[in-house]
Amino acid sequence: MNNVFVYIEIEGTKVAEVSQELLTKGRKLANQLGVDLEAVVAGTGIKGNVEDQILPYGVDKLYVFDGEGLFPYTSAPHTDIVVNLFKEEQPQIALMGASVIGRDLGPRVSAALGSGLTADCTQLEIGEFDDKKSGKHYDNKLHAIRPAFGGNIVATIINPDHMPQMATVRSGVMQKAIYDGKAKGEVAYPEVKKYVSELSYAVKVLDHHVEAAKHNLKGAPIVVGGGYGVGSKEGFDQLFELAHLLHGEVGASRAAVDAGWVDHDRQVGQTGVTVHPKVYIACGISGQIQHIAGMQDAGIIISINSDPEAPINAIADYVITGTVEEVVPKLIKYYKQNTK
Repeated sequence: MNNVFVYIEIEGTKVAEVSQELLTKGRKLANQLGVDLEAVVAGTGIKGNVEDQILPYGVDKLYVFDGEGLFPYTSAPHTDIVVNLFKEEQPQIALMGASVIGRDLGPRVSAALGSGLTADCTQLEIGEFDDKKSGKHYDNKLHAIRPAFGGNIVATIINPDHMPQMATVRSGVMQKAIYDGKAKGEVAYPEVKKYVSELSYAVKVLDHHVEAAKHNLKGAPIVVGGGYGVGSKEGFDQLFELAHLLHGEVGASRAAVDAGWVDHDRQVGQTGVTVHPKVYIACGISGQIQHIAGMQDAGIIISINSDPEAPINAIADYVITGTVEEVVPKLIKYYKQNTK
């Protein structure tokens, strides 16, 4: 009762990274609250194939729903499973990935249970809350923190009276880590038909195609990010050359993506990918809050910008004042000359 729950996404029998990231965060929240961390996963042919990808992250109890028609994901049966399980278990917090699946499932579960849902959170904390209107004081409530109004403010959203407190988080925002403490590690295999209506199988997926990622932007140790200051699609060719030499990947700001200079899947920021590289080289990026939200946790930030007052410089560890056209070729030349 009143535990922390995480909905686990899978592709076949592989658990999504965003779910492992949420398990890591969920374990920390559960420890703060003194409750258990539970998880639910649903699919076809997953029994015995997913437990080892979930339990090491500190899960006290895992519910595995294995049955025909549960993979590929369709809305109705997964909604039935989560809603009915939550009615039984009464969690106080429920977390999902802000993915295609999470953005479909989260609102359906929230609407069915009459709970609140905060989407695209960048931070989750436990804290107190004083409702000035009612005069009530609340302890140990989820503070769901996310950018709002186009990233111009950071909003803290609290849902004190309607359980569960639900939140979705994008992949890469939290960092996953195997739990080094002790967890119960229990596994339950409920009977699917007790939770899912036959009518929920009315929609069937006739074909399911997954395309492999073209790059590993999220996992790259070095990211060379380009903004509107790069100037052109040809300007990005130099960034790709530099990234190749450094064994890194190329990212971009929304302005550069909107200009058509680089593919959308390389966009870093609030509406793109969140990265945690050891080194982030920001080339011609002004540093709007939407972009900073996706790269501010980099180990070292190097800014190359012709404007010494650019906002990105305020969070950079090193600032190189100059145009991308001037600086990047020199970096490439120097690196070639001084590496074997």
